[in-house]
Amino acid sequence: MLEIQERFDNTGYEHIAAAAGINNVHITEALDGGRATGFIAYAYEAERTVVYDLDDGGDLMLCDGLVRSVMLKSAMKGIETMTFELPDTSKLAPLVKLRFLAPGSNVCENIDGFMNACEHCKNQ
Repeated sequence: MLEIQERFDNTGYEHIAAAAGINNVHITEALDGGRATGFIAYAYEAERTVVYDLDDGGDLMLCDGLVRSVMLKSAMKGIETMTFELPDTSKLAPLVKLRFLAPGSNVCENIDGFMNACEHCKNQ
């Protein structure tokens, strides 16, 4: 069964923190039977959450789950903006396809609104 869980250490992900140039990188992994099948690396700032890397193994639904898990945590902290500063810009394409990002942008604004966008669908 697939689980998405935040790690409480960065073992194995030190290279991401080093590339980002910060120490407070959080890692959330997708686990299938205890084996990591993907991850998202991010840090909270006062006004935004910055995503430094993402690996979904090419699985669009896994990408959606990883990003939404960080969006939810950000919204709970009152953060409304998420910036994707990914080293491989080709990783932005699935985010555009999932409508997290507009074409040509790496910033998702109004996270709370995005997370609640389908509320009106319940009544249809």
